[in-house]
Amino acid sequence: MPNANLVAYLVFYLWPVVTWVLFSRLDASRALLWTILGGYMLLPPVIAIDLPMVPDFDKYSIPSLSAAAAVLFLLRQRFGLWPQNRLGQGLIVLYILSPFATVLTNTDPIHFQQASLPAMRIYDSLAVVAGQFIALLPFFLARKYLSTPEALHKMALVLVSAGLIYSVPMLFEVRMSPQLNLWIYGYFQHDFSQAMRFGGFRPFVFMPHGLWVAFFALMCLLAAVALFREGPSDRRMKSLVIVLYLAAVLVLCRSAGPLIYALALTPLLIFTSRRTQLSVAMIMASIVITYPLLRGLHLVPIDDLVNVALGLNAERGQSLAFRVTNEELLLARAAERPLFGWGGYGRNLLHDPVLGTISIIADGGWIITLGTFGWLGYVAEFGLLALPLFLIARESWHLKPDRLSPFVGLVALILATNLFDMLPNDTLIPFTWLMAGALFGYAEDLARQRKRARQIAFEQEFRPGRTIL
Repeated sequence: MPNANLVAYLVFYLWPVVTWVLFSRLDASRALLWTILGGYMLLPPVIAIDLPMVPDFDKYSIPSLSAAAAVLFLLRQRFGLWPQNRLGQGLIVLYILSPFATVLTNTDPIHFQQASLPAMRIYDSLAVVAGQFIALLPFFLARKYLSTPEALHKMALVLVSAGLIYSVPMLFEVRMSPQLNLWIYGYFQHDFSQAMRFGGFRPFVFMPHGLWVAFFALMCLLAAVALFREGPSDRRMKSLVIVLYLAAVLVLCRSAGPLIYALALTPLLIFTSRRTQLSVAMIMASIVITYPLLRGLHLVPIDDLVNVALGLNAERGQSLAFRVTNEELLLARAAERPLFGWGGYGRNLLHDPVLGTISIIADGGWIITLGTFGWLGYVAEFGLLALPLFLIARESWHLKPDRLSPFVGLVALILATNLFDMLPNDTLIPFTWLMAGALFGYAEDLARQRKRARQIAFEQEFRPGRTIL
Protein backbone atom coordinates (compact mmCIF):
# COMPACT_ATOMS: atom_id res chain seq x y z
CA MET A 1 0.00 0.00 0.00
CA PRO A 2 1.39 3.46 -0.91
CA ASN A 3 2.75 5.76 1.77
CA ALA A 4 -0.02 8.34 1.92
CA ASN A 5 0.18 11.50 4.00
CA LEU A 6 -2.05 12.58 6.87
CA VAL A 7 -4.41 14.47 4.56
CA ALA A 8 -5.32 11.26 2.74
CA TYR A 9 -6.55 9.60 5.91
CA LEU A 10 -8.10 12.78 7.28
CA VAL A 11 -10.51 13.06 4.33
CA PHE A 12 -11.63 9.48 4.99
CA TYR A 13 -12.68 10.48 8.49
CA LEU A 14 -14.27 13.72 7.26
CA TRP A 15 -16.44 12.16 4.55
CA PRO A 16 -19.16 11.01 7.01
CA VAL A 17 -19.41 14.64 8.11
CA VAL A 18 -19.76 15.75 4.48
CA THR A 19 -22.44 13.11 4.01
CA TRP A 20 -24.31 14.31 7.08
CA VAL A 21 -24.33 17.87 5.70
CA LEU A 22 -25.54 16.68 2.29
CA PHE A 23 -28.43 14.73 3.77
CA SER A 24 -29.28 17.69 6.02
CA ARG A 25 -29.51 20.20 3.17
CA LEU A 26 -30.58 18.20 0.11
CA ASP A 27 -33.42 15.83 -0.62
CA ALA A 28 -32.52 12.19 -0.03
CA SER A 29 -32.08 11.28 -3.71
CA ARG A 30 -29.64 14.09 -4.51
CA ALA A 31 -27.81 13.61 -1.21
CA LEU A 32 -27.35 9.92 -1.99
CA LEU A 33 -26.10 10.64 -5.51
CA TRP A 34 -23.57 13.25 -4.37
CA THR A 35 -22.41 11.13 -1.42
CA ILE A 36 -21.59 8.12 -3.60
CA LEU A 37 -20.38 9.97 -6.69
CA GLY A 38 -18.56 12.68 -4.75
CA GLY A 39 -16.69 10.12 -2.68
CA TYR A 40 -15.64 8.34 -5.85
CA MET A 41 -14.43 11.63 -7.34
CA LEU A 42 -12.56 13.05 -4.34
CA LEU A 43 -11.43 10.40 -1.85
CA PRO A 44 -7.91 8.96 -2.24
CA PRO A 45 -7.68 5.74 -4.26
CA VAL A 46 -5.85 2.45 -3.59
CA ILE A 47 -5.20 3.08 0.12
CA ALA A 48 -7.53 2.07 2.95
CA ILE A 49 -7.98 2.19 6.72
CA ASP A 50 -7.08 -1.35 7.77
CA LEU A 51 -8.72 -2.50 10.99
CA PRO A 52 -8.84 -6.04 12.42
CA MET A 53 -11.95 -8.22 12.02
CA VAL A 54 -13.64 -5.80 9.59
CA PRO A 55 -13.28 -5.02 5.88
CA ASP A 56 -10.93 -2.26 4.80
CA PHE A 57 -12.47 1.23 4.78
CA ASP A 58 -11.67 2.90 1.46
CA LYS A 59 -13.08 5.31 -1.11
CA TYR A 60 -15.72 2.73 -2.04
CA SER A 61 -16.95 1.56 1.36
CA ILE A 62 -16.82 4.82 3.34
CA PRO A 63 -19.38 6.73 1.18
CA SER A 64 -21.71 3.71 1.18
CA LEU A 65 -21.55 3.30 4.95
CA SER A 66 -21.90 7.05 5.45
CA ALA A 67 -25.02 7.20 3.28
CA ALA A 68 -26.61 4.26 5.08
CA ALA A 69 -25.85 5.82 8.47
CA ALA A 70 -27.35 9.16 7.39
CA VAL A 71 -30.55 7.44 6.26
CA LEU A 72 -30.88 5.42 9.46
CA PHE A 73 -29.86 7.99 12.06
CA LEU A 74 -30.47 11.40 10.46
CA LEU A 75 -33.54 10.76 8.31
CA ARG A 76 -34.66 7.95 10.65
CA GLN A 77 -35.89 5.91 7.72
CA ARG A 78 -35.49 2.29 6.73
CA PHE A 79 -34.51 0.90 3.37
CA GLY A 80 -35.46 -2.57 2.24
CA LEU A 81 -32.86 -5.30 1.81
CA TRP A 82 -35.26 -7.79 0.26
CA PRO A 83 -36.55 -7.23 -3.30
CA GLN A 84 -39.83 -8.65 -4.56
CA ASN A 85 -38.20 -10.61 -7.37
CA ARG A 86 -37.29 -14.11 -6.17
CA LEU A 87 -34.32 -14.41 -8.50
CA GLY A 88 -33.03 -11.14 -7.09
CA GLN A 89 -33.49 -12.49 -3.57
CA GLY A 90 -31.50 -15.62 -4.41
CA LEU A 91 -28.68 -13.67 -6.04
CA ILE A 92 -28.37 -11.36 -3.03
CA VAL A 93 -28.13 -14.32 -0.65
CA LEU A 94 -25.61 -16.03 -2.92
CA TYR A 95 -23.52 -12.87 -3.30
CA ILE A 96 -23.30 -12.25 0.44
CA LEU A 97 -22.92 -15.82 1.70
CA SER A 98 -20.93 -17.63 -1.01
CA PRO A 99 -17.59 -16.47 0.52
CA PHE A 100 -18.22 -18.92 3.35
CA ALA A 101 -18.01 -21.78 0.85
CA THR A 102 -14.93 -20.21 -0.71
CA VAL A 103 -13.19 -20.18 2.67
CA LEU A 104 -14.16 -23.74 3.55
CA THR A 105 -12.73 -25.03 0.25
CA ASN A 106 -9.45 -23.10 0.59
CA THR A 107 -8.11 -24.11 3.98
CA ASP A 108 -4.81 -25.26 2.44
CA PRO A 109 -1.79 -22.91 2.22
CA ILE A 110 0.03 -22.61 -1.11
CA HIS A 111 3.78 -23.15 -0.77
CA PHE A 112 6.66 -22.01 -2.95
CA GLN A 113 10.37 -22.63 -2.38
CA GLN A 114 10.96 -19.36 -0.56
CA ALA A 115 7.46 -18.14 0.30
CA SER A 116 3.87 -19.25 0.79
CA LEU A 117 0.31 -17.96 0.55
CA PRO A 118 -1.80 -18.41 3.69
CA ALA A 119 -4.82 -20.66 3.97
CA MET A 120 -8.25 -19.07 4.19
CA ARG A 121 -9.76 -18.88 7.70
CA ILE A 122 -13.21 -18.31 9.14
CA TYR A 123 -11.87 -14.90 10.15
CA ASP A 124 -11.46 -14.13 6.44
CA SER A 125 -14.99 -15.19 5.59
CA LEU A 126 -16.47 -12.80 8.17
CA ALA A 127 -14.56 -9.86 6.71
CA VAL A 128 -15.43 -10.80 3.12
CA VAL A 129 -19.12 -11.32 3.90
CA ALA A 130 -19.21 -7.92 5.59
CA GLY A 131 -17.46 -6.43 2.57
CA GLN A 132 -20.02 -7.99 0.22
CA PHE A 133 -22.87 -6.52 2.26
CA ILE A 134 -21.26 -3.07 2.29
CA ALA A 135 -20.79 -3.27 -1.48
CA LEU A 136 -24.56 -3.78 -1.86
CA LEU A 137 -25.54 -0.78 0.28
CA PRO A 138 -25.78 1.60 -2.74
CA PHE A 139 -27.99 -1.00 -4.44
CA PHE A 140 -30.35 -1.16 -1.46
CA LEU A 141 -30.42 2.62 -0.99
CA ALA A 142 -31.04 3.30 -4.67
CA ARG A 143 -34.03 0.93 -4.72
CA LYS A 144 -35.67 3.22 -2.18
CA TYR A 145 -34.55 6.69 -3.22
CA LEU A 146 -33.66 6.57 -6.93
CA SER A 147 -36.40 4.37 -8.39
CA THR A 148 -38.69 7.13 -9.72
CA PRO A 149 -38.62 8.98 -13.05
CA GLU A 150 -37.79 12.18 -11.17
CA ALA A 151 -34.82 10.51 -9.46
CA LEU A 152 -33.49 9.15 -12.77
CA HIS A 153 -33.67 12.71 -14.13
CA LYS A 154 -31.70 13.91 -11.10
CA MET A 155 -29.10 11.23 -11.75
CA ALA A 156 -28.54 12.63 -15.24
CA LEU A 157 -28.29 16.18 -13.89
CA VAL A 158 -25.85 15.18 -11.16
CA LEU A 159 -23.66 13.32 -13.66
CA VAL A 160 -23.44 16.36 -15.93
CA SER A 161 -22.70 18.68 -13.01
CA ALA A 162 -20.04 16.28 -11.72
CA GLY A 163 -18.49 16.06 -15.18
CA LEU A 164 -18.27 19.85 -15.50
CA ILE A 165 -16.72 20.17 -12.04
CA TYR A 166 -14.25 17.33 -12.52
CA SER A 167 -13.24 18.53 -15.97
CA VAL A 168 -11.19 21.31 -14.35
CA PRO A 169 -8.67 19.01 -12.60
CA MET A 170 -8.85 16.61 -15.54
CA LEU A 171 -7.79 19.28 -18.02
CA PHE A 172 -5.12 20.46 -15.61
CA GLU A 173 -3.57 16.99 -15.58
CA VAL A 174 -3.89 16.68 -19.36
CA ARG A 175 -1.63 19.72 -19.58
CA MET A 176 0.63 19.23 -16.56
CA SER A 177 0.57 15.39 -16.19
CA PRO A 178 -1.17 13.48 -13.35
CA GLN A 179 0.12 15.20 -10.24
CA LEU A 180 -2.89 16.09 -8.06
CA ASN A 181 -3.04 12.85 -6.09
CA LEU A 182 0.70 13.12 -5.43
CA TRP A 183 0.52 16.77 -4.39
CA ILE A 184 -2.54 16.44 -2.14
CA TYR A 185 -2.38 12.87 -0.83
CA GLY A 186 1.36 12.27 -1.02
CA TYR A 187 1.56 9.35 -3.46
CA PHE A 188 0.94 8.39 -7.07
CA GLN A 189 -1.73 5.72 -7.39
CA HIS A 190 -0.34 3.71 -10.33
CA ASP A 191 2.56 3.23 -12.71
CA PHE A 192 3.31 6.63 -14.24
CA SER A 193 4.03 5.08 -17.64
CA GLN A 194 0.31 4.29 -17.82
CA ALA A 195 -0.41 8.03 -17.82
CA MET A 196 1.16 8.56 -21.25
CA ARG A 197 -0.95 7.71 -24.30
CA PHE A 198 -1.10 8.93 -27.90
CA GLY A 199 1.56 11.59 -27.47
CA GLY A 200 0.22 13.17 -24.28
CA PHE A 201 -0.96 12.66 -20.74
CA ARG A 202 -4.25 11.22 -19.64
CA PRO A 203 -5.69 12.37 -16.31
CA PHE A 204 -5.86 10.23 -13.18
CA VAL A 205 -7.00 12.89 -10.67
CA PHE A 206 -8.18 10.91 -7.59
CA MET A 207 -9.24 7.71 -9.34
CA PRO A 208 -7.32 4.41 -9.53
CA HIS A 209 -6.29 4.79 -13.18
CA GLY A 210 -6.84 6.90 -16.27
CA LEU A 211 -9.29 4.29 -17.59
CA TRP A 212 -11.57 4.96 -14.62
CA VAL A 213 -11.43 8.71 -15.31
CA ALA A 214 -12.23 8.13 -18.98
CA PHE A 215 -15.22 5.96 -18.14
CA PHE A 216 -16.43 8.60 -15.69
CA ALA A 217 -16.14 11.18 -18.49
CA LEU A 218 -18.14 8.83 -20.73
CA MET A 219 -20.97 8.59 -18.19
CA CYS A 220 -21.11 12.37 -17.89
CA LEU A 221 -21.11 12.83 -21.66
CA LEU A 222 -23.94 10.32 -22.17
CA ALA A 223 -25.98 12.06 -19.47
CA ALA A 224 -25.44 15.38 -21.28
CA VAL A 225 -26.58 13.80 -24.56
CA ALA A 226 -29.77 12.52 -22.90
CA LEU A 227 -30.47 15.95 -21.41
CA PHE A 228 -29.85 17.53 -24.82
CA ARG A 229 -32.50 15.27 -26.36
CA GLU A 230 -35.08 15.49 -23.58
CA GLY A 231 -34.49 19.06 -22.39
CA PRO A 232 -36.62 22.10 -23.28
CA SER A 233 -36.07 23.66 -26.68
CA ASP A 234 -35.04 27.04 -25.25
CA ARG A 235 -32.04 25.37 -23.57
CA ARG A 236 -31.06 23.22 -26.53
CA MET A 237 -28.10 25.38 -27.56
CA LYS A 238 -26.69 25.46 -24.02
CA SER A 239 -27.10 21.70 -23.78
CA LEU A 240 -25.31 21.22 -27.10
CA VAL A 241 -22.35 23.31 -25.89
CA ILE A 242 -22.10 21.12 -22.79
CA VAL A 243 -22.22 17.97 -24.92
CA LEU A 244 -19.44 19.21 -27.19
CA TYR A 245 -17.32 20.32 -24.22
CA LEU A 246 -17.66 16.98 -22.40
CA ALA A 247 -16.95 15.16 -25.67
CA ALA A 248 -13.71 17.10 -26.00
CA VAL A 249 -12.80 16.22 -22.41
CA LEU A 250 -13.42 12.54 -23.15
CA VAL A 251 -11.18 12.71 -26.22
CA LEU A 252 -8.43 14.26 -24.11
CA CYS A 253 -8.67 11.33 -21.69
CA ARG A 254 -6.90 9.35 -24.43
CA SER A 255 -8.58 6.01 -23.78
CA ALA A 256 -9.80 4.10 -26.83
CA GLY A 257 -12.49 2.00 -25.14
CA PRO A 258 -14.64 4.84 -23.76
CA LEU A 259 -14.29 6.69 -27.07
CA ILE A 260 -15.66 3.66 -28.94
CA TYR A 261 -18.50 3.36 -26.44
CA ALA A 262 -19.35 7.04 -26.94
CA LEU A 263 -19.43 6.72 -30.72
CA ALA A 264 -21.75 3.72 -30.47
CA LEU A 265 -24.08 4.96 -27.73
CA THR A 266 -24.54 8.63 -28.62
CA PRO A 267 -26.62 7.89 -31.77
CA LEU A 268 -28.69 5.41 -29.74
CA LEU A 269 -29.52 8.06 -27.16
CA ILE A 270 -30.37 10.71 -29.75
CA PHE A 271 -32.26 8.79 -32.42
CA THR A 272 -33.78 5.60 -30.95
CA SER A 273 -36.76 4.94 -28.70
CA ARG A 274 -36.52 4.11 -25.03
CA ARG A 275 -37.64 0.55 -25.72
CA THR A 276 -34.84 0.13 -28.28
CA GLN A 277 -32.28 1.50 -25.82
CA LEU A 278 -33.45 -0.95 -23.14
CA SER A 279 -33.29 -3.84 -25.60
CA VAL A 280 -29.73 -2.97 -26.57
CA ALA A 281 -28.77 -2.76 -22.90
CA MET A 282 -30.30 -6.18 -22.29
CA ILE A 283 -28.37 -7.69 -25.22
CA MET A 284 -25.12 -6.23 -23.90
CA ALA A 285 -25.85 -7.71 -20.46
CA SER A 286 -26.53 -11.10 -22.07
CA ILE A 287 -23.13 -11.02 -23.77
CA VAL A 288 -21.39 -10.24 -20.48
CA ILE A 289 -23.18 -12.97 -18.55
CA THR A 290 -22.31 -15.65 -21.10
CA TYR A 291 -18.81 -14.42 -21.96
CA PRO A 292 -16.83 -16.61 -19.49
CA LEU A 293 -18.68 -19.72 -20.66
CA LEU A 294 -18.05 -18.85 -24.30
CA ARG A 295 -14.39 -18.16 -23.55
CA GLY A 296 -14.06 -21.46 -21.72
CA LEU A 297 -15.58 -23.28 -24.71
CA HIS A 298 -13.31 -21.29 -27.11
CA LEU A 299 -16.32 -19.88 -28.98
CA VAL A 300 -15.14 -16.25 -28.84
CA PRO A 301 -13.10 -15.32 -31.96
CA ILE A 302 -10.22 -13.95 -29.90
CA ASP A 303 -7.59 -14.31 -32.63
CA ASP A 304 -9.72 -12.37 -35.10
CA LEU A 305 -10.30 -9.60 -32.56
CA VAL A 306 -6.58 -9.34 -31.85
CA ASN A 307 -5.79 -9.17 -35.57
CA VAL A 308 -8.34 -6.40 -36.06
CA ALA A 309 -6.85 -4.46 -33.12
CA LEU A 310 -3.34 -4.91 -34.50
CA GLY A 311 -4.52 -3.57 -37.84
CA LEU A 312 -5.99 -0.46 -36.23
CA ASN A 313 -3.15 0.28 -33.82
CA ALA A 314 -0.10 -1.89 -33.18
CA GLU A 315 0.34 -0.76 -29.57
CA ARG A 316 -3.32 -1.34 -28.67
CA GLY A 317 -3.31 -4.66 -30.51
CA GLN A 318 -0.30 -5.87 -28.54
CA SER A 319 -2.00 -4.77 -25.32
CA LEU A 320 -5.10 -6.79 -26.23
CA ALA A 321 -2.98 -9.82 -27.09
CA PHE A 322 -1.23 -9.54 -23.73
CA ARG A 323 -4.59 -9.40 -21.92
CA VAL A 324 -5.89 -12.40 -23.83
CA THR A 325 -2.81 -14.48 -22.99
CA ASN A 326 -3.16 -13.63 -19.30
CA GLU A 327 -6.88 -14.44 -19.36
CA GLU A 328 -6.22 -17.88 -20.84
CA LEU A 329 -3.77 -18.66 -18.04
CA LEU A 330 -6.16 -17.30 -15.39
CA LEU A 331 -9.05 -19.30 -16.84
CA ALA A 332 -6.98 -22.46 -16.51
CA ARG A 333 -6.19 -21.48 -12.92
CA ALA A 334 -9.88 -20.83 -12.15
CA ALA A 335 -10.85 -24.18 -13.68
CA GLU A 336 -8.89 -25.96 -10.94
CA ARG A 337 -11.47 -24.77 -8.36
CA PRO A 338 -14.45 -23.84 -10.51
CA LEU A 339 -17.37 -23.61 -8.07
CA PHE A 340 -16.08 -21.48 -5.21
CA GLY A 341 -12.76 -20.15 -6.50
CA TRP A 342 -9.41 -19.69 -4.77
CA GLY A 343 -10.25 -16.95 -2.27
CA GLY A 344 -8.06 -13.98 -1.37
CA TYR A 345 -4.37 -13.27 -0.77
CA GLY A 346 -3.71 -13.55 -4.52
CA ARG A 347 -4.38 -17.28 -4.49
CA ASN A 348 -6.28 -16.98 -7.78
CA LEU A 349 -3.17 -15.66 -9.57
CA LEU A 350 -0.03 -17.32 -10.91
CA HIS A 351 3.23 -16.97 -8.98
CA ASP A 352 6.93 -17.54 -9.44
CA PRO A 353 7.55 -21.10 -8.17
CA VAL A 354 10.65 -20.03 -6.25
CA LEU A 355 10.04 -16.51 -4.92
CA GLY A 356 6.25 -16.67 -4.85
CA THR A 357 5.94 -13.26 -6.52
CA ILE A 358 2.94 -12.66 -8.77
CA SER A 359 3.86 -13.42 -12.37
CA ILE A 360 0.64 -12.42 -14.13
CA ILE A 361 -1.68 -9.42 -14.44
CA ALA A 362 -5.44 -9.75 -13.96
CA ASP A 363 -7.24 -6.86 -15.66
CA GLY A 364 -10.84 -7.86 -16.27
CA GLY A 365 -13.32 -7.75 -13.42
CA TRP A 366 -14.94 -10.96 -14.66
CA ILE A 367 -11.79 -13.07 -14.46
CA ILE A 368 -10.89 -11.64 -11.03
CA THR A 369 -14.34 -12.53 -9.68
CA LEU A 370 -14.32 -15.95 -11.35
CA GLY A 371 -10.89 -16.82 -9.97
CA THR A 372 -11.58 -15.49 -6.48
CA PHE A 373 -15.14 -16.70 -5.85
CA GLY A 374 -15.71 -19.25 -8.62
CA TRP A 375 -18.74 -19.66 -10.83
CA LEU A 376 -21.17 -19.14 -7.96
CA GLY A 377 -19.56 -15.83 -7.08
CA TYR A 378 -19.51 -14.77 -10.73
CA VAL A 379 -23.17 -15.62 -11.28
CA ALA A 380 -24.13 -13.83 -8.07
CA GLU A 381 -22.26 -10.59 -8.84
CA PHE A 382 -22.83 -10.24 -12.55
CA GLY A 383 -26.29 -11.74 -12.38
CA LEU A 384 -27.39 -9.22 -9.76
CA LEU A 385 -25.94 -6.35 -11.79
CA ALA A 386 -27.53 -7.56 -15.03
CA LEU A 387 -30.94 -8.60 -13.66
CA PRO A 388 -32.36 -5.02 -13.52
CA LEU A 389 -31.65 -4.64 -17.24
CA PHE A 390 -33.72 -7.73 -18.02
CA LEU A 391 -36.52 -6.70 -15.66
CA ILE A 392 -36.80 -3.15 -16.99
CA ALA A 393 -36.70 -4.37 -20.61
CA ARG A 394 -39.49 -6.84 -19.84
CA GLU A 395 -41.63 -4.12 -18.30
CA SER A 396 -41.06 -1.86 -21.31
CA TRP A 397 -42.72 -4.44 -23.54
CA HIS A 398 -45.98 -4.04 -21.56
CA LEU A 399 -46.03 -0.23 -21.62
CA LYS A 400 -46.44 2.52 -24.14
CA PRO A 401 -43.02 4.18 -24.67
CA ASP A 402 -44.23 7.54 -23.35
CA ARG A 403 -44.99 5.96 -19.96
CA LEU A 404 -41.31 5.17 -19.43
CA SER A 405 -38.95 7.68 -17.87
CA PRO A 406 -37.07 9.61 -20.58
CA PHE A 407 -33.85 8.78 -18.72
CA VAL A 408 -34.34 5.09 -18.07
CA GLY A 409 -32.59 4.22 -21.34
CA LEU A 410 -29.63 6.42 -20.36
CA VAL A 411 -29.12 4.70 -17.00
CA ALA A 412 -29.63 1.25 -18.54
CA LEU A 413 -27.09 1.87 -21.31
CA ILE A 414 -24.50 3.25 -18.87
CA LEU A 415 -24.96 0.24 -16.59
CA ALA A 416 -24.76 -2.21 -19.50
CA THR A 417 -21.64 -0.48 -20.82
CA ASN A 418 -20.09 -0.59 -17.36
CA LEU A 419 -20.74 -4.34 -17.28
CA PHE A 420 -19.30 -4.71 -20.77
CA ASP A 421 -16.23 -2.73 -19.72
CA MET A 422 -15.66 -5.19 -16.89
CA LEU A 423 -14.57 -7.73 -19.49
CA PRO A 424 -11.27 -5.90 -20.18
CA ASN A 425 -11.15 -3.79 -16.97
CA ASP A 426 -12.10 -4.02 -13.30
CA THR A 427 -14.31 -0.92 -13.32
CA LEU A 428 -16.95 -2.02 -10.80
CA ILE A 429 -17.60 0.97 -8.52
CA PRO A 430 -20.33 1.91 -6.00
CA PHE A 431 -22.06 4.01 -8.67
CA THR A 432 -22.48 0.81 -10.70
CA TRP A 433 -24.47 -0.71 -7.84
CA LEU A 434 -26.36 2.57 -7.48
CA MET A 435 -27.54 2.42 -11.11
CA ALA A 436 -28.47 -1.25 -10.76
CA GLY A 437 -30.51 -0.55 -7.62
CA ALA A 438 -32.29 2.41 -9.23
CA LEU A 439 -33.31 0.35 -12.27
CA PHE A 440 -34.29 -2.60 -10.08
CA GLY A 441 -36.57 -0.42 -7.97
CA TYR A 442 -38.04 1.29 -11.04
CA ALA A 443 -38.79 -2.08 -12.64
CA GLU A 444 -40.47 -3.22 -9.43
CA ASP A 445 -42.66 -0.09 -9.41
CA LEU A 446 -43.65 -0.64 -13.03
CA ALA A 447 -44.47 -4.27 -12.31
CA ARG A 448 -46.68 -3.25 -9.37
CA GLN A 449 -48.50 -0.70 -11.53
CA ARG A 450 -49.04 -3.27 -14.28
CA LYS A 451 -50.43 -5.85 -11.87
CA ARG A 452 -52.67 -3.24 -10.22
CA ALA A 453 -54.05 -2.12 -13.58
CA ARG A 454 -54.68 -5.73 -14.57
CA GLN A 455 -56.46 -6.38 -11.27
CA ILE A 456 -58.66 -3.30 -11.68
CA ALA A 457 -59.53 -4.32 -15.24
CA PHE A 458 -60.41 -7.82 -14.04
CA GLU A 459 -62.63 -6.49 -11.25
CA GLN A 460 -64.43 -4.14 -13.62
CA GLU A 461 -64.95 -6.92 -16.13
CA PHE A 462 -66.49 -9.27 -13.58
CA ARG A 463 -67.99 -6.86 -11.06
CA PRO A 464 -71.22 -8.02 -9.38
CA GLY A 465 -74.42 -7.10 -11.19
CA ARG A 466 -72.79 -6.73 -14.60
CA THR A 467 -74.67 -8.50 -17.35
CA ILE A 468 -72.49 -10.73 -19.47
CA LEU A 469 -73.91 -11.51 -22.91
